[in-house]
Amino acid sequence: MESSYITSKGQLVVPAKLRRKYGITAGTKIRFLERDREIIFQPVTKEYIRNLCGMLKSETSVTKALLEERARDKKREEAKLEKFRSR
Repeated sequence: MESSYITSKGQLVVPAKLRRKYGITAGTKIRFLERDREIIFQPVTKEYIRNLCGMLKSETSVTKALLEERARDKKREEAKLEKFRSR
């Protein structure tokens, strides 16, 4: 278990071993999450973002649903146009 101290300015020094392990470099955004009586320190790195991709997958493809909706719209517009032409 690693430990550190908070400076008088409220800054936290992350031990080098943990910075290397989690890819934390100067400018890395950090999220602090509160859970029960804990504070969770979450670096927002490219690796973290990659791991999140696909977490919220659903059974329905948004692209497929959009294409189906567009096809229905096209049929509806063609029917209107055909009705207009037949006058």
